[in-house]
Amino acid sequence: MNKITKAVFPVAGLGTRFLPATKASPKEMLPIVDKPLIQYAAEEAIAAGATELIFITGRNKRSIEDHFDNASELEALLEANGKKEMLDTLKGILPSHVSCIFIRQPKALGLGHAVLCSKPVVGDNPFSVILADDLIDANPPAMQQMADVYARKQCSVLGVEDVLLSETASYGIVDAFKVEENLLQLKGIVEKPKPADAPSTLAVVGRYILTPKIFDCLEKVKPGKGGETQLTDGIADLMGVEDIFAYRFTGKRYDCGSKLGFMKANVEFALKHPEIAKDFSSYLNSLMK
Repeated sequence: MNKITKAVFPVAGLGTRFLPATKASPKEMLPIVDKPLIQYAAEEAIAAGATELIFITGRNKRSIEDHFDNASELEALLEANGKKEMLDTLKGILPSHVSCIFIRQPKALGLGHAVLCSKPVVGDNPFSVILADDLIDANPPAMQQMADVYARKQCSVLGVEDVLLSETASYGIVDAFKVEENLLQLKGIVEKPKPADAPSTLAVVGRYILTPKIFDCLEKVKPGKGGETQLTDGIADLMGVEDIFAYRFTGKRYDCGSKLGFMKANVEFALKHPEIAKDFSSYLNSLMK
C-alpha cells in the first residue's frame, strides 16, 4: 500500500484549443522541444514508482500507443549507423520494467468517467492520475513528492497551487486547513467556481493520488452538463468516506492546454536543453535588439 505502481493518463480529449494541429494528432503528442507532453507525464509517473501506465484513449490517439511501442526498424537503422546516443534515447522512452495498457473511452464523458474507465485494471490499488496538459518542472518530480505524502498518510492526495482569484472559474478549488508545511486537509472542493463564490484560490492542477474507494463514489455521481461525470464531484463524495489531503508541490507548472502556456514551456525548456540552450539564448537576445 505504500507504493503507487499504477498511473492513469486520461488522453481521450479532443484538444480543440490547438486546432488544426490536433485534428488528426493528439494534443498529448505536441512536443516541448523534442519530447511529447505525454512522455514528460509518463516519466514523472515512473520516477514516482509507477510500473503500469494506463492510458484512457479515444479516436485519433493511436500515435500515443505507437510512441510507447517498440520501433525495431528504426532502432536497427540507428544501430547500423552508429548513432548510439540517439538509440539509447529511443530505447529509454519506456523502461523494460514498465508496461502500458490502453483502454478506449467510447465517449468523452468527463474526467471522472475517464478515471472510472481504469477500474478494471486498477482494481483495489491506490493509483495516480496525471493530466499531460499540466507540465510540471520540479526536482524531485511533483508526483514523487505526492507519493511521499501518500506513504505517510495512506489517503488520497491532490496536487494544488495558488492561482489568481480571477482564474478560479477554470479550476477545481479546494477549501482546506493547514496540517503541515505545504500540506492541507480538505473540508470541501468546488468545480470551477466564480471568483465571488470561490472558497479559496488553491486550485487542483492535474495531479492526483486516489484510493480505489473513488470508484464507488464516481459510480454514484450524477452526470452534469453534457452528460459528463466530474472527478471533482467524486472527490467531494470521497471526503465523506476518508480524509483527503491537498499538497502544495514545489516546482513550476506550465498550462500546456493553452497556446501561451505551451509556448512558454517550449521557450524555457529550450533554454535548458543541452543541445540548443546556448544558441537559442543568443537567438532570443538578438530578437530583443
